[in-house]
Amino acid sequence: MIRTKPSDRLLSLDALRGFDMLWIIGAGALSIVLSKVTNWQWLDWWAAQQHHSHWDGFHFEDLIFPLFMFISGVAIPYAILRKLKKGIPKSALAKKIIRRGLILIVLGWVYNGIFQLQFSDPAFRFASVLGQIGLAYLFAGLIVLYTRHYSFRLIWLAGILAGYAVIQLFVPVPGIGAGVLTPEGCINGYIDRMLLPGRLYGGTFDPEGLLSIVSATGITLMGALAGEVLRNKKWNGYQKVLLLTLSGIFGILLALILQPYYPIIKKAWTTTFNLFAGGISFLLLALFYLIIDVWRFRKWAFFFQVIGLNSITIYIGAYIIDFGHISKYFLGGLSRIAGDWGNVIFWIGVITAEWLFLLYLYRKKIFLRV
Repeated sequence: MIRTKPSDRLLSLDALRGFDMLWIIGAGALSIVLSKVTNWQWLDWWAAQQHHSHWDGFHFEDLIFPLFMFISGVAIPYAILRKLKKGIPKSALAKKIIRRGLILIVLGWVYNGIFQLQFSDPAFRFASVLGQIGLAYLFAGLIVLYTRHYSFRLIWLAGILAGYAVIQLFVPVPGIGAGVLTPEGCINGYIDRMLLPGRLYGGTFDPEGLLSIVSATGITLMGALAGEVLRNKKWNGYQKVLLLTLSGIFGILLALILQPYYPIIKKAWTTTFNLFAGGISFLLLALFYLIIDVWRFRKWAFFFQVIGLNSITIYIGAYIIDFGHISKYFLGGLSRIAGDWGNVIFWIGVITAEWLFLLYLYRKKIFLRV
């Protein structure tokens, strides 16, 4: 935990991170309970988007995790290349990248309940969301650090996406064959069952498993390339927005063209999923950057920035701190007399309590850094 001023940060990036985290800490649940009491068709559709696709396909919920990884990638050029220009040795920066990755792995184990189980317990899940973020950041960060030009990073990105597709489509699973993209048949699950200790989240596979980490490095590297666009002083704001937008459209169209032959599957982190989710991430970054940093409409974004500046804090904190109890304590009576709207009031209370907690940290200039 450190105290620092966030004044030199890219505000649109913090706001986008906060927007992403908001759906994790309560906005998704609020959408679901709202749909139940209003019966509005458009809200019913949106509530259905708050659940992951069963296997293939794409819902809004499937975007939240890769968008966060994309955002972590955008920060890489700001965290690494800027320091490299100041003369900090690559070895020192590499140590920081590796340390950050390892810390996130440990935090993922904490989130999974390492203090509640024996470390060798076969029921313990070693794979985690935070662990995947950490390892993907580690690999993408080292690629950025040890390549001299963005063109080489593009080659790395193309190699990761193409290589991963070749593995999934053409490397056979014993007794099943190649290219069988089902929970039981995909090579992701086969590798996880062979090499990943402990419990697998999906039973026969883990969506944050070993091979998925390789694929997830791709979307983090996409974010790093987007970050290089934003740092480029030769282009004005509108040129940057245009390039980000075109990159997003290209990724989405390519994913849709390939989808009939290579499905979009979040749980298997197919290359088409990376392209589709990465494309949307490019578009969202372009939109937030245009409004906040080019047009400089910033007051509305403060709500999201407060969340985005302490995203890891609230991700773990919402799991440890009972914000639901706080909401019931202050709004329980109102929820009971509100009838069907009681759950809506409850979730509004949860989000409010979480945001006020983060606002307190913001006012005290306390930001968790790893």
